[in-house]
Amino acid sequence: MNSLIILTALILLSLVVVVVFKPTFTVKNHTIESFWVVALVGAFLLVVFGFISWDEIWVGMTKNKAINPFFILILFFSMTLLSIVLDELGFFQKLASYAMEKAKGEQMKMFFYLYIITSVLTVFTSNDIIILTFTPFICYFAKYAKINPIPYLIAEFVAANSWSMMLIIGNPTNIYIASFYQIDFFSYLKIMFLPTIVTSVSLMILLLVIFHKPLEKEIDHSNDSVLNQIDVPLKNKTLTIIALIHLGLCTLLLSIASTIDWPMWLISLLFALSMVLVLFVYYLFNRKENYLFKVLKRLPFSLIPFVLSMFILVLTLNKYAITSNIAHLFAGHNAVYSYGITSFLSANLMNNIPMSVLFSDVIAFSDSSSKLEAIYASIIGSNLGAFFTPIGALAGVMWMQILKKEKISLSFTSFIHYGMMLSIPALLIALTVLFLVL
Repeated sequence: MNSLIILTALILLSLVVVVVFKPTFTVKNHTIESFWVVALVGAFLLVVFGFISWDEIWVGMTKNKAINPFFILILFFSMTLLSIVLDELGFFQKLASYAMEKAKGEQMKMFFYLYIITSVLTVFTSNDIIILTFTPFICYFAKYAKINPIPYLIAEFVAANSWSMMLIIGNPTNIYIASFYQIDFFSYLKIMFLPTIVTSVSLMILLLVIFHKPLEKEIDHSNDSVLNQIDVPLKNKTLTIIALIHLGLCTLLLSIASTIDWPMWLISLLFALSMVLVLFVYYLFNRKENYLFKVLKRLPFSLIPFVLSMFILVLTLNKYAITSNIAHLFAGHNAVYSYGITSFLSANLMNNIPMSVLFSDVIAFSDSSSKLEAIYASIIGSNLGAFFTPIGALAGVMWMQILKKEKISLSFTSFIHYGMMLSIPALLIALTVLFLVL
């Protein structure tokens, strides 16, 4: 037992190190990220040292369709693919440029428009894709308009990781935890609607309090040429409309999945395959633009071994009753605050995806009377924990890398400084509203 705890601690510590420093290695001109390799090696060591067998792993992964990690990954990848298609076609950048154009050079208006667009898109697409798409655009615009990019970047990151709580499809952690407990689209929305609205509006007010001074500064209109040239045309209007129809219909069917008795992973997979077929047919008739290749290349395939390896770790901890012992530590305490706060902190110790895998299993051993509270509190912690430190989510690490590449100065400590001012009040507000809703 002690040796398992030590090995688990070493695996998690190694994960934190590689998430923070993000070392990579190259094999035949292909850059390989290290975070999933560490997780995979950790899972392999658990088998090598006899803590769990391959048969136990297979049974644990397949015996219960509700918590089958393969189905959860299919749902996540299918929704991510639809988001990436829209991104590759320039849809998200088009909306961002439209917001800048409508603001007519007024920083406060630009702030509001970008916040609103980021929020709306995050609800219906992938928060990670929105962050990675909007960030380079904001950096480019701020550089040439000679304005401080930090208010916009922080607002974008915060909006993407708070409004992502609204729908089950907004964040892979939502998908994992909710799917683990067979929570359908509307049951999820019914609980998370009010906490998301209240928290996100409160965050917008906090952002205005923190950044009102730089946002009140006028833009130097000698740079009007930049403001007039930010319009980004769609790369292919027809494909964009088709992709939007796919996303809209997919979201609609996901919302009634429990009524029509179709699993959410299957619905999303069918729409993803349909979109792949559309892009393939387009490529057959137009060899100049291979959107399909670009989309498939951007899919985060490294998450597959990462999530499966973390699932193996949790299966091992469950086998030796460690997850049940963790659950017993929460017994007798308010489930909303105990699970919400610990999931928030744990996400920043091990990243929010492995935290979600771990907490999904811990919640299974909680009292039935408080299970629902624990589920939604953990979902809140997994989302809001993403902007406490860069470790909280993989998107945070990638976001910091983009800023470094764009020569935007935002240190690890500066991130935590803003994170403390924003994420801690947001967490307390969200958990309190959740407590009242439940």
